[in-house]
Amino acid sequence: MAIVIAGERSGVGKTTVTLALLAALCQRGSSRVQSFKVGPDYIDPMFHQFVTGRACRNLDPVLTSESYVIECFQQHCQSADYALVEGVMGLFDGVTGKDDWASTAHIARLLGLPIALVLNCSSTSRSIAAIAHGYTTFDPRLTFAGVFLNRVGSDRHLELLQDALAPLNLPILGVLRRQDEITVPDRHLGLIPTAELPQLRTVIDHLAHLGETFNWSVLSSLLHDPSTSSLRPRPLDPSTPPLLHPHPPRLAIARDRAFSFYYADNLDLLQAAGFELVEWSPISDRALPENIQGLYFGGGFPEVFAAALSDNQTARQAVKAAIATGMPTYAECGGLMYLCDRIIDFEAQAYSMVGILPTAAQMGKRLTLGYRQATAQRATPLIAAGEIIWGHEFHRSHLTSEPEQPLFAMQNYNGTLHQTEGWQRLQVHASYLHLHFGGKPLLIQRLLQQCQHYQNALLPNSFT
Repeated sequence: MAIVIAGERSGVGKTTVTLALLAALCQRGSSRVQSFKVGPDYIDPMFHQFVTGRACRNLDPVLTSESYVIECFQQHCQSADYALVEGVMGLFDGVTGKDDWASTAHIARLLGLPIALVLNCSSTSRSIAAIAHGYTTFDPRLTFAGVFLNRVGSDRHLELLQDALAPLNLPILGVLRRQDEITVPDRHLGLIPTAELPQLRTVIDHLAHLGETFNWSVLSSLLHDPSTSSLRPRPLDPSTPPLLHPHPPRLAIARDRAFSFYYADNLDLLQAAGFELVEWSPISDRALPENIQGLYFGGGFPEVFAAALSDNQTARQAVKAAIATGMPTYAECGGLMYLCDRIIDFEAQAYSMVGILPTAAQMGKRLTLGYRQATAQRATPLIAAGEIIWGHEFHRSHLTSEPEQPLFAMQNYNGTLHQTEGWQRLQVHASYLHLHFGGKPLLIQRLLQQCQHYQNALLPNSFT
């Protein structure tokens, strides 16, 4: 039913191989190809969706749970002919060095799926067998479908690699030559999102051509054979009951080139709970959507589009006025930056933003990255005071001033980092922390109730 595309380490070509497989499957006439991505990444799933036309689903047991990962995989495979899971980092790289929790290997074991290992063959020949042998024997609980050989230099180089790997009885599932390598431009937080790449269709067509050269006699049997997953059928957890209301609350989703980081599951769960989702663009729309009762600002690259966001003064004023009336608002990372007084970009140029938060978001070289366990110090429209939640940080900006009463007290997975973070003003929840709503129905229910109160003009007591 599915295979896991794993790498020996980051940067060996997992995404290239995954996209080539997805593109080749779609070119072969399948319109029901479902992809998954291990971990909290937003941008790789955008590329998956561009190819397949179906939303990619994140599988992250830290942000959700093991049971949610299983349920998510099962649910979205039900309507698919093929499924592929792209791994994260190196195969065994988890959140700590002590074990492989939340690694690609962990997800492969959890779902009972075979692994296709992508190997960087540059500057090596017979040694590739030692690398493959080490990875395939390190954890005997794992099953390996074969290997993809990336960055192969010549026919002679390929012969040496094939001879070295032959004693391991590992099928070679595909070969990518050095000259075949395709580079997708990146910037300070990784790959540039699909919406900013007008030539992406040409790149995907080239990847589909590469994918056609893969070993489909082996791949097809893996993808079609239901025994490739050892999962036993289990009932899915019921979704949050939909709101029984004649006029469902309308939640405005900021979605454009500046704000594009949204987990597909988050939007689905909001809809399942009873929200009507209305997308709008803080870059190009001069006003908020009509008759809305809540605001959701996801992450993205507001610093790249700071000039355009600042120039749209009427939109900024509309957001500020709506929040001032007590409209429930959830903003994470890029959304937090937009609600600040200004954004200061990498060239030290300042651009005016919404101004609800009396601070500036300043870009810098330091990358803040990692899972965080956050304890809420104050109540917001989503979270109760004292509640503990897991999230993920990934940003190169910092705030020039912090709130006197921060929203979260946070520590990292190892408990070695302790810090405070996040803003709560009026009915705003603003934080650098990215949250996945999977397995957290109370967060959605609270937001739903607050938006319903706002809709009925029965605003609850201020959270200030």
